Amino acid sequence: MKRFKALVLAGVLAMSLVFGACGSDAGTAGKPAGGNSNKVIKVGVVNNPPSESGYREANVKDMEAVFSKENGYELHTFYNIKNDEQLQAAQGFITEGVDYLLISAAETTGWDEVLKKAKEAGIKVYLFDRMIDVDESLYEAAVVSDMSKEGETAVNWLLAQNLSEYKVVHIQGAMGSDAQIGRTGALDAQFNSGKMKKVVQQTATWDEAEAKKIVESVINSGEDFNVIYAENDGMAKGAVAALDEAGITHGVNGKVIVMGFDCNKWALRELKAGAWNYDGQCSPFQAKIISDLIKGVTTASSKKIINEEKGFDAKELTDDDINTYGLGE
Repeated sequence: MKRFKALVLAGVLAMSLVFGACGSDAGTAGKPAGGNSNKVIKVGVVNNPPSESGYREANVKDMEAVFSKENGYELHTFYNIKNDEQLQAAQGFITEGVDYLLISAAETTGWDEVLKKAKEAGIKVYLFDRMIDVDESLYEAAVVSDMSKEGETAVNWLLAQNLSEYKVVHIQGAMGSDAQIGRTGALDAQFNSGKMKKVVQQTATWDEAEAKKIVESVINSGEDFNVIYAENDGMAKGAVAALDEAGITHGVNGKVIVMGFDCNKWALRELKAGAWNYDGQCSPFQAKIISDLIKGVTTASSKKIINEEKGFDAKELTDDDINTYGLGE
């Protein structure tokens, strides 16, 4: 009888351990964020290609480093500058059943239906780098730069130079992108007011060679200009190459003011050398902020999380600024 009771007790203990273990697993299953779950978090990232610019290369590297296997993620990526192909890729990630969809959109429009499908599938969406024109209920949070403020900061700096006249060659980024819209807006306001003259306003789609062609065309036309406002560093570099070939001075004490955006280290060195005049910061580091939100380390106080940024003047830039804020090597 004692032996029988011992066997029954052992059986009950074994069953309790089994059900206890199953209960523990059930309590963590389907929780990709935080806790003690060992579940791999599937993340789909739709982004612009690293070849777009030094900024984008740093942004892509940051995403791939944070959303790594070592950090508990299974990362799926798609890089393209065309909005329609980005939309198709996002739909593909939804079909695959990722847990999270992260988007830096080539254009601000066209995303409503895809994000609605993501929500229906229970996939949480985070925007990074750029805003898109959708209802904020369709995404968890947007970790972005204030592109309009970047443009305002740059144009206010330009106005503070107190030039007797402003004849501007405006080289735009990819049309319809949040960066292009924001960096263009403040300058357009000056064109519309008559404070500045638009010599040419044309997109080079972030491309250095295309920017060089635009400036070469203006030079060949014989039209006078004294400002180049390029919406990224690569296009500013292409513009400067055209000036150098034509023997036109630029930068501090030069004929043409040169302005760029993104703050690549090589661009800031051009600034410090006096070859450029201004560079606007655009932080590419959004991955850790999003990862902390996904894992519940932090919570978003608002839908829009803004990276703090500044603009740099060639006459005030220091080596510490280059080392602290510069991108790349």
